Amino acid sequence: MKKQAALLATVALAGTASAQEVVKIGHAAAVTGPVAYFGKDTENGARMAIEALNAKGAVIAGKKVRFELVAEDDGGDPKQATAVAQKLVDGRINGMVGHETSGTTIPASKIYHAAGIPQISPSSTSPQYTRQGFNTAFRVVANDVQLGQALGRYAIGNMKAKRVAVVDDRTAYGQGLVTEFARSLQQQGGSVVAREFTNDKATDFSAIITRIRATKPDLVFFGGMSATAGPMLRQMKQLGMNVRMMGGDGICSDEIHKLSGGTMTDGQVVCAEAGGVQGEARAGMDKFRADYKKRFGIDVQINAPYAYDAVMTMAEAMVKAGSAQPAKYLPVLAKIQYKGVTGPIAFDQRGDIRDGTITLYSFEGGKRSLLTVTK
Repeated sequence: MKKQAALLATVALAGTASAQEVVKIGHAAAVTGPVAYFGKDTENGARMAIEALNAKGAVIAGKKVRFELVAEDDGGDPKQATAVAQKLVDGRINGMVGHETSGTTIPASKIYHAAGIPQISPSSTSPQYTRQGFNTAFRVVANDVQLGQALGRYAIGNMKAKRVAVVDDRTAYGQGLVTEFARSLQQQGGSVVAREFTNDKATDFSAIITRIRATKPDLVFFGGMSATAGPMLRQMKQLGMNVRMMGGDGICSDEIHKLSGGTMTDGQVVCAEAGGVQGEARAGMDKFRADYKKRFGIDVQINAPYAYDAVMTMAEAMVKAGSAQPAKYLPVLAKIQYKGVTGPIAFDQRGDIRDGTITLYSFEGGKRSLLTVTK
């Protein structure tokens, strides 16, 4: 009888453990390819949030739950991103954090919307993402309208650049950012003296640089990623074009110095992060960065804290709604007010973050150096 009782007790415990609800949070980004360091950055940030939730014993509607990160590689490719999105939907995720780039986030968002699954992007900045009318689409970073305006003001007011050549990589992100920057520049009396384009897989920029050099610009503005900007800087140097470069969060990584072959000089590049904190809030961000390095052995690139906050914000909405079912917590998420490591998080009617900040950086000794935090 004792053995039978012990066996029944063991079975009962096993049944309790298996009955614990698992909440699946999807994540997708390019974790292979030329910008894999960005994708792994957001994946690591999301993973830290999942680990933190499980460590403190997350409870929804009075029941302890276990969060699980379902991570996929979209390769930075729009077609692969839609395939990944369908796989995650079929796997019955409760919420989605990602994708990394605007070019992958926008097509994937249609699939999450059709399935009614809330999606928070920690890094996509194209205005188009939240202008599709999808009530499932949110972001925790500023958009390209805000980025372009801030960069245009800084180019004119601080860098004294009047004549600017612009180049984009023909992605949704690159084209959108260049358009908003050019608009801001021209509103403030600057002029676009050359407009060129490349693609995100190009390696030879000599023809573009030669044409730009002939216009004698004060500044080159690049809409794209550091994997392209780095080699472009190297070739600019080789062709005797020692002009400054400006761009968005896509080039705001220490990797750009390595990718330029070490030719990038101090202060030559100015970039903007689509977020940021200042004052007392910096202590929380500094702690996150220290914890990240302790956990993964590497420094934060840019968006890991935003991915962390995206997961935490989604989990907070589930707790407040008393459910991890998308249809039940989605209305709560739309009205959420959450204090994250990246600052206060609340969404407007489109799903854009309210009162988003912009942080401008330059580079000294190959490392990012803070310039200013602005609206």
